[in-house]
Amino acid sequence: MRKSELINRLAERTGVQKVDVLVTLEAFFQEVKDCLSVGDEVYIRGFGSFTTKYRATKIGRHIMKNEPIEIPEHYTPCFKAAKQFTDAIKEASIAQIASGKVVVKRANNNTKDEDDDE
Repeated sequence: MRKSELINRLAERTGVQKVDVLVTLEAFFQEVKDCLSVGDEVYIRGFGSFTTKYRATKIGRHIMKNEPIEIPEHYTPCFKAAKQFTDAIKEASIAQIASGKVVVKRANNNTKDEDDDE
């Protein structure tokens, strides 16, 4: 789902005009960015928390020149889903799998089966 689709769904569900939903959503995004940039966390009960993680200085490689470069220490934003949110997604996905609405794709292991030896 893209931002425009989210705005359309929220407008339909709440009866609020799309412009107002857009302004509210943009304000929310900006507030989260502002809080994280000064080191604060944003916690929404039942949904999750937006935090930052510290990344230490490390040595990387410049792809074009094949030279080592130093990547400075920095913070990256991260999101951790709340247990209620995770449990709700698990229950919904189990119900969809059981009803046959979702096909589970399994990773293709490159190992031989016993039947392949023949």
